[in-house]
Amino acid sequence: MKRSDVIVVLAIIIIFLPFFLFPSVLKAYHFTNATFPYCVSFIKFAILATFGECLGLRIRTGFYNKPGFGLLPRALVWGFLGVVIKIAFVIFGEGSPVVLKTMGIVFPEGNPADILRHPGFTWLKLLSAFSVGTLMNLLFAPVFMAFHRITDMHIMNTGGTLKGFLTPIPVGRYIHEGDWVTFWNFVLKKTIPLFWIPAQTLNFMLPEGYRILVAAVYSVILGILLSLASMMQMKRL
Repeated sequence: MKRSDVIVVLAIIIIFLPFFLFPSVLKAYHFTNATFPYCVSFIKFAILATFGECLGLRIRTGFYNKPGFGLLPRALVWGFLGVVIKIAFVIFGEGSPVVLKTMGIVFPEGNPADILRHPGFTWLKLLSAFSVGTLMNLLFAPVFMAFHRITDMHIMNTGGTLKGFLTPIPVGRYIHEGDWVTFWNFVLKKTIPLFWIPAQTLNFMLPEGYRILVAAVYSVILGILLSLASMMQMKRL
């Protein structure tokens, strides 16, 4: 283990330990999360998802950061995506159970989405959570992942600088140059059905206040998956 690994582990402990030791810290988190959900989502993803990409870089190169990686632009992209994901959670969390209702599934309350707010486990709650995970990952996730892929290419092609990132993004060029074969065969065909749908189904079985945090933690795993996809792309070249 390198010195940088020890520093990262200690930083994680220092950041998360107060939530377990001091109830007031956890209470403050819940209050802030409920009062400023989109701001908190921005911060969570800017930190955790970017850290996931740093882990991916560590897997590929042995370093958490390097010139041209673009730590700040990546954090800005992930913060923006965190807000978008929060919006998607609202849309699909409320709408997917309604879709089940239109298919003839009977819910005990007028608002089908309320089943996801009930504590404990029921098969109807599991079915509703599965509908959210499935519809969100089939209808929203591919666009989200493609957007992230394009912004990632832009960060790399502009040297990882914030000034370069803020220049117009040549989307057509990146679509032409990108390795969309790996994107389709691995990111979409494998990670969505085998990881993301089950993971988000489990997430929507949890209390509502924890879902964005869990999604942000999932994004750490996404950083590792993107690293694997990058290594697969290098093997194809």
